[in-house]
Amino acid sequence: MKSTQSEWRSIVAKYQVPSVKESLWQVINSFVPFLGLWAVMLYSLNYNYLLTLLLALPTAGFLIRIFIIQHDCGHGSFFSSRRANDWLGSLCGVLTLTPYFSWRKSHSIHHATAGNLEERGPQDIFTLTVDEYLQRSAWDRLKYRLYRNPITLFIILPTLLFVVLYRFPASGTKAGKRERLSVHGTNLALVAILIAMSLTIGLKAFLLVHLPVTLLAMTAGTWLFFVQHQFEDAYWADQEQWDYQLAAMQGSSYYKLPKVLQWFTGNIGFHHIHHLSPRIPNYKLEQCHRENELFQDVIQLTLRSSLGTMFLSLWDENQKKLISFRQLKAVQQRKTLVSTGIVNQDYLQS
Repeated sequence: MKSTQSEWRSIVAKYQVPSVKESLWQVINSFVPFLGLWAVMLYSLNYNYLLTLLLALPTAGFLIRIFIIQHDCGHGSFFSSRRANDWLGSLCGVLTLTPYFSWRKSHSIHHATAGNLEERGPQDIFTLTVDEYLQRSAWDRLKYRLYRNPITLFIILPTLLFVVLYRFPASGTKAGKRERLSVHGTNLALVAILIAMSLTIGLKAFLLVHLPVTLLAMTAGTWLFFVQHQFEDAYWADQEQWDYQLAAMQGSSYYKLPKVLQWFTGNIGFHHIHHLSPRIPNYKLEQCHRENELFQDVIQLTLRSSLGTMFLSLWDENQKKLISFRQLKAVQQRKTLVSTGIVNQDYLQS
């Protein structure tokens, strides 16, 4: 599995050059359908709101594509020009409720520390080890269980994050002047949009259309981020053993989605390659994967198999895998057997 740095770096180099033609086409085939469907949703309010909600599904899909464009801009991979990336990324950030420069900084921390047990922070899905969980008080265990509940993770927290927390400068990433201005600028743009919508179509109509689109996109986007790093055999290591290449190739999944979902999610399922080389534009990730066997020997998840990751909540340092709270009981039993001398440590690791 592990190759030299020079080997994988030389392989990915040719895929790191963005194509202006392909980037512009992606802007067109994401923004135009999004705005068109949004207008159709607005018109559908005159007939049946169930139709409006039905149309929210594909509209949310295009909003996810817009977020992927913003994501690529943040990595400097969508255009060769940094200024172009920043302008487009900031525009996308208004539609996705995400302050571009602030998010870019926190996301860079995620890439630099993913899979590092000593660098877990607010930019990731927070994960406790088994020992850390068992050492916590009953109240802290309950809070962690509530946090890892799927309803909290995929509905409550995304709403809180995008709607509320992103409206304030992040404290955990030592936000600088540009990051703070990004937050305030995004907020001003959102206020301007709300005023404009109130004066034209009406605030109620705007919320009836945009809220379901935003909620669906936030939930789906959070799920994508979760499943790309939270699977049974994901890579986690202490600082001394942590390795960038292993964290990318073994700590990020290849999420093999149906082609239509792969398109709507901007190829982000090739997440192992993205973490290995964030400078590859999303529209070149599949090609890189397909043309190089080195990137095919990785953990693959499908839509069906990924559902099983939903309840994996604790990192078992002995078994080197994520486990559920239900599996924790068996782990505790094995620990008891070892501590009483009935079996040796090798049994615990089996």
